Amino acid sequence: MKRSFDLHGAETPDSPVVLSVPHAGRDYPLELRASLRAPLGALVALEDRCVDELALAARGEETLLVQRLPRAWIDLNRGEHERDPRLDDGAASGHLTAKVRSGLGIVPRRTALAGDLWRRRLGADEVERRIACDHRPYHAALGTALAAARARFGVAVLLDVHSMPPLIGGKTQIVVGDRFGKAAAARFVHRIEAEVAPFGRGLALNAPYPGGHILERHSRPAAGIHGIQLEFDRTLYLDRALDALGTGFDATVAMLRAVIDALADEALAAPSALAAE
Repeated sequence: MKRSFDLHGAETPDSPVVLSVPHAGRDYPLELRASLRAPLGALVALEDRCVDELALAARGEETLLVQRLPRAWIDLNRGEHERDPRLDDGAASGHLTAKVRSGLGIVPRRTALAGDLWRRRLGADEVERRIACDHRPYHAALGTALAAARARFGVAVLLDVHSMPPLIGGKTQIVVGDRFGKAAAARFVHRIEAEVAPFGRGLALNAPYPGGHILERHSRPAAGIHGIQLEFDRTLYLDRALDALGTGFDATVAMLRAVIDALADEALAAPSALAAE
């Protein structure tokens, strides 16, 4: 079965830092296009537009996973249980997460600007096929890479790379998420803060993005696997239309590279101490 993501670098990582880009996919299947009520362009709002190019440019020897299929098809940062009963015939009734209630479950139902996206409901088998073919393989590969990095270096650091629309006020342009301290040792976050400071970009911790299912599923700090979600304001690296790469791309690549180097340095400095933290 052809996988729906690209794996760059060694399956046994050459660095303790493993990179993940789950929301930049732009390969829209014909099946998805045929089901749309909204214009195809409305789905761009769900993309972390071109952040895969940012990660690829910053990557050195690190293992990197990049999802090719769009978030509108399947959202890798949602759990398998986050199925929307207003869209999905296989969704369970009962308690729904805030994301599902807002229309952003494992298959997004709507966006704020476009409203409802689909002209029909999805059968249970359709969603289950997407989970089996596209969601589980990505998580399996990511889990394998992190376990291999942990075995080789004594510690692994997952850096889950995302981008965000400009936040109100414009002061915060970088958001670091560690699930309020549950996903990573504090010293990793401190190193990121120190690396971003010289670039003069406002940084916030966990607000409004503390990290989602990917960090919840794969981060186990007590076992030496730490996870951090990193959000870039799209104005940092895209053009004014927030569509194509812009003049700030190279500087943002340099900032991401500095963050990766700092995390690797921190991991290798005292892996046993970090695993216990």
